[in-house]
Amino acid sequence: MFKHIVKKDFFARLSEDVNSVVERDPAARSKAEVLLCYPGLHALLLYRVAHFLWNKNFFTLGRFVSSFARFLTGVDIHPAARIGRRLFIDHATGLVIGETAEIGDDVTLYHGVTLGGTSCNKGKRHPTLCDRVIVGAGAKLLGPIRIGSDARIGSNAVVLKDVPDNATAVGVPARIVRSKKHEEKPFCPYAAEDKNTDPMQKELDALRAEIKAMEKRLKEFLRSEEENRKD
Repeated sequence: MFKHIVKKDFFARLSEDVNSVVERDPAARSKAEVLLCYPGLHALLLYRVAHFLWNKNFFTLGRFVSSFARFLTGVDIHPAARIGRRLFIDHATGLVIGETAEIGDDVTLYHGVTLGGTSCNKGKRHPTLCDRVIVGAGAKLLGPIRIGSDARIGSNAVVLKDVPDNATAVGVPARIVRSKKHEEKPFCPYAAEDKNTDPMQKELDALRAEIKAMEKRLKEFLRSEEENRKD
């Protein structure tokens, strides 16, 4: 009976995972393609095996399975990490999830993401991602921080502090550039919901506008001087 329940739950989770990839990746043409060709899905399946073994106190065997998964997929997930339902790992390569990391439901992680620890002490030292978080490629989330539900982390951001629900964080170190009350938001690949959310880009745009205004004033001054000379 127990084996039947475990088997049923495994295939139910697998079906959920495959469907979540099809829903979020326009490049996925079929469920069969996702099942056979997506390393992020393979990494998640092997993590579940490693996590099961870890919880049964087969620590070395669990680490062996996670090491095999890293070799096969390029994804390094510690078997003690806690991961919810329908995690989508897109492109997979170079992703790291630490031992005390916690991930909620319907989260999306892109390649190169690190959920890392900043302490050598035992205990909670890795991030917690709540439901429906999207983390762009190359982002680094470090320490026992909390990333709120529906939050979005821009690509290559370095996040060292908590991010509230429904907020968008970008930059190095990451800063909150948008925070809204809860609302239904469409899925946003790479968390790139707005081209104008990067604070550094905003500063550059402001400087460019100021330089253009100064150039215009200088041209007007030179034209006025030229006219005065002619008179």
